[in-house]
Amino acid sequence: MNLISKLIYNFILLPLLMILTLIGALFNKKIRTGISGRLKSIDSLKEFSKQLKPRNICYWFHAASYGEYEQIRPVLAGLKEVELHAKIIVSFFSPSGYNNVHDDHIDCKIYLPFDFPWTIRKAMKLTRPKKLIFAAYDIWPNLIWSAHRRKIHATLFAARFVKGTKKLKPIIRNFYRSVYRCFKTIYTVDESDYLRVQNLIKGQNSPVLRVLGNPRYDQVKYKADKFTVAHTESVLDRERRIVAGSVHLEDEIVIMDALAEILKKHEDVSLVWVPHDPDDSYISRAETFFSNHGFECKRLEKKKVKIPNVRVVLVSVVGLLSRLYWHGQIAYIGGGFSTGVHNTMEPAIARLPVLFGPRNEQFHATGELIKAGGGFEVKTPDDIKTILDKLLLDKDYFLKCSFAATDVIHQNLGSATRVVRGIIRD
Repeated sequence: MNLISKLIYNFILLPLLMILTLIGALFNKKIRTGISGRLKSIDSLKEFSKQLKPRNICYWFHAASYGEYEQIRPVLAGLKEVELHAKIIVSFFSPSGYNNVHDDHIDCKIYLPFDFPWTIRKAMKLTRPKKLIFAAYDIWPNLIWSAHRRKIHATLFAARFVKGTKKLKPIIRNFYRSVYRCFKTIYTVDESDYLRVQNLIKGQNSPVLRVLGNPRYDQVKYKADKFTVAHTESVLDRERRIVAGSVHLEDEIVIMDALAEILKKHEDVSLVWVPHDPDDSYISRAETFFSNHGFECKRLEKKKVKIPNVRVVLVSVVGLLSRLYWHGQIAYIGGGFSTGVHNTMEPAIARLPVLFGPRNEQFHATGELIKAGGGFEVKTPDDIKTILDKLLLDKDYFLKCSFAATDVIHQNLGSATRVVRGIIRD
């Protein structure tokens, strides 16, 4: 079955993926940037390999994008404390990770090379990593198969297998089994993930499987500590402000009218609007919409959290969102009507009840927030208005939801230490 999977992948799936990527590159700048970066990856590894000494231990981490690197960051910091002289490669699939991650623990940062057998073979030969470590989900078959063939220990942590995952469907599961059984260790986020992965990989010589949680909770808590000290006041003492973060076009269609109605009904409430892609066209569209509804708008264009005293603030710079939550009372997180909801942990640690769209099942935090009462799945404008009204009108209910959101983060700390221990010992 393993041979069949390799033939299907290398002669059908991978060529098809490359054709679609090249077509997409004609219309999408990010795809073009990714292709350009991948073409330079082997040269970057050649330069890096010249610095390697025989005594150096090399770990190769891979993350899809910036968000997944936030899971790697605390693990990498912990690993460097134990393996002080280890050399670290971090590869990214997305430009959002490659361009925005700046970490002194990284010795070599690259775009993940194209997953062609000959390219991966060259990358492995140049770097000779002791372990290959993946965060969450961005698994590339030839990279895994090559590591297995070379007896390089491959680890997957923060693994999520949501209910109804296509990886467990008949026929498809055989392909995924041939990939996942080449890992040496798989660390899942929770028990339900553990059982689904076990169902996929069970059999002789299957990987070591453990439930170790999600290190991103630790990273969110670490980043929040400085704000926690600076914002000791009750969340009730903050401005009555809704922070709409990482908003996609698909979110706008559902939430814009609802938010305008809430602002009209509650005259002491303001809005901070943060598009996922702060392109001028997105900002201008929101500015026109809210201005036409009678709200004064101003743009926040500097990387300083100094929020203008107007009803609607439009944020046109990146890198502010996690700090902006500490200046609000309620958050809406985008992506849940398109590609999948973005980071709900950052508003939760800032003590904000969190609203998000229905495409959220792949993220552990959203399920935990809903269960605890600190998070709310919304599907329609009426859902948004009903929940926001209750949070804004009922102080006791708001506080209960605020505490519940923060408690989810505290209940899930400690994963990074467990993952580091697993990487070293397993």
